[in-house]
Amino acid sequence: MLYDRWREIARAHSSEVALRDLGSQRDWTFAQVAADVEASPKANRTIAFPQGMSADFVFEVLRAWRHGQVVCPLEIGQLPTFFEHLSIDCVHLKTTSGTTGAARAIAFTAAQLAADAQNIVTTMGLRPEWPNLGTISLAHSYGFSNLVLPLLLHGIPLALVSSPLPEALRRAASSEACVTVAAVPALWRAWHESNSIPPNLRLAISAGAPLPLAVETAVFLRGGLKIHNFYGASECGGIAYDRTATPRTDASCVGSAMENVRLSAADSSCLEVQSPAVGETYWPTPETVLANGRFQTSDLAEIREGQVHLRGRASDQINIAGRKVSPEIIERMLLTHPAVSECLVFGVPSHDAARSEMIVACVASRQHLAPESLREFALDRLAAWLVPRHWVIVDSFPVNQRGKLSRLEWRQHFLENVL
Repeated sequence: MLYDRWREIARAHSSEVALRDLGSQRDWTFAQVAADVEASPKANRTIAFPQGMSADFVFEVLRAWRHGQVVCPLEIGQLPTFFEHLSIDCVHLKTTSGTTGAARAIAFTAAQLAADAQNIVTTMGLRPEWPNLGTISLAHSYGFSNLVLPLLLHGIPLALVSSPLPEALRRAASSEACVTVAAVPALWRAWHESNSIPPNLRLAISAGAPLPLAVETAVFLRGGLKIHNFYGASECGGIAYDRTATPRTDASCVGSAMENVRLSAADSSCLEVQSPAVGETYWPTPETVLANGRFQTSDLAEIREGQVHLRGRASDQINIAGRKVSPEIIERMLLTHPAVSECLVFGVPSHDAARSEMIVACVASRQHLAPESLREFALDRLAAWLVPRHWVIVDSFPVNQRGKLSRLEWRQHFLENVL
């Protein structure tokens, strides 16, 4: 199914440029990509593990589709996992980790992958005359669904950028009349602060982590460019998208449901997704939260007038003397401080058994900040029991290769090095 669709796309766009690898300074038309894949011998394996940020990743995916191999993208440095007893209909595996950190995968059929690509192209309005600039991991669900699948199943050209550094982005964009960029908040912030967002950027998308309102607004005020917040999950692909033409005013709002996606709040207040793009199952151990075209996330949510408002993750809630609080509530308040660029809030065990947990706030500041001044700022805006007990001031937050801040990793770091 997937390879047949690719062949249709290659025939329809044969003479057009499909793929540019700016690192190697090479490009291929759709016909040239198709010819290379057709000439490739079949590898003696059942699973292909494309890896990296080069054209080879795309070619390996197509070769796997042609020869009936399962595709399991890997991040740079990630080792292959041994898979057995996979469903005969499984064509794609997304690697992830459970709450215990144990490796596991999400299995997808061809129809589910194609549905996610269709939802993204239709909802976002991706178009061939606005090629995608690839600055994010192709192996991650976000990059694979927004960059690789639109190229192979919808003919949206892809230019792979050698580096996400500002100058590399500018050079990459200069080779096209108009471009689309799907990135993560950390990159949007860096590009804005270096004044390097290309003037010919026509569609800007941000996912992988919450997009700060300050970044979204600042980019819009400088050049009129709206960054569209995109919310999804590995298990089901795209969930919601901010279609509006002006910056959001509520950081909790992540947009409205993607095309062909139905959303509801389950009895637990966690967001439930129903869509043809929802994955088949977890491997090696299925779970009831992912089955039969339905995925129940761990994100607490409200749906108001069609807009999805996230209220934190059920697993991240902090227990203060029997009262539950979402760390996002405190983070959004702290981000209103003019000197705070980023922050991360989490709970750790309290020495006072009656409190269960105490709140820790890690804050990245644009200037010198004293914890006491932050505490006073918080006391003016929050109930006293919501004010963090511990403050950690840092220059910046390093993110992982998917552009995310890991609350779990920072909590563990605090427990090991501070308490």
